[in-house]
Amino acid sequence: MKQRIITGVVAAALFIPIVWSGGWLFTALVYVLASIGLYELVRMKKLPVLSVPALLAAALLWVILIPGGSFQDSTFTGLHWSKVDITFLVVLLLLSYTVLSKNTFTFDDAAFLLLSTLYVALGFYYLNETRIEGIRNILYALFVIWATDSGAYFIGKAVGKRKLWPEISPNKTVEGSIGGVICAIVVAFIYQLFLPIWDSAAAVVLVTAVVSVCGQLGDLVQSAYKRHYGVKDSGNILPGHGGILDRLDSLIFVLPLLHLLRFF
Repeated sequence: MKQRIITGVVAAALFIPIVWSGGWLFTALVYVLASIGLYELVRMKKLPVLSVPALLAAALLWVILIPGGSFQDSTFTGLHWSKVDITFLVVLLLLSYTVLSKNTFTFDDAAFLLLSTLYVALGFYYLNETRIEGIRNILYALFVIWATDSGAYFIGKAVGKRKLWPEISPNKTVEGSIGGVICAIVVAFIYQLFLPIWDSAAAVVLVTAVVSVCGQLGDLVQSAYKRHYGVKDSGNILPGHGGILDRLDSLIFVLPLLHLLRFF
């Protein structure tokens, strides 16, 4: 617990000022975090990090992370290629590599790399886009997710009895999950007093409930694939906390959904 607290304090001291400053510094941080996140998934699958497929995945990740525009917009005006076009090209290259490698790199490996890249890239892309839109939305998402995690943990410890999803995450409880949503709504109302972003109390409750529930779902997704690949943590870069995906799983799951639903 001591190591966990120390790591959390140091990480917050580094992360929060960069979030606050925004701009190119935050974009650079997003690129670093996303690259580490993809690396964690590649290692989890036990694929060679310095290989043609992994480097293709990294290249696609960096292209998708380019700020601004939509997924359909042209990324390189000289070529008139959109991010969709480049994604399709990488798909063809990965599939071709299964043949060139004589199936030592399999179709399943190619599918894993592609899905992992899209999962990480879109999550961190919308993390950057949310910050570009302004500080209020990104702070709101962070506070709500932190409140959800803290509320679910402490309320689950105090009164939790019914397991939420024991096959995936045996420590999570229904009571803790509900408590996390309630804590998130309380924190959102306090946040609304200082940095109002919603037009009504009903909007605060609705959007916060969606963020809280989806954040918990993102955490369960992370637990599910870690359990599938037989690992405790996605990485060890944050002592006491695990990897980058262990800490940001909820956030990168929530932000694309909020943009998709036009809440942000």
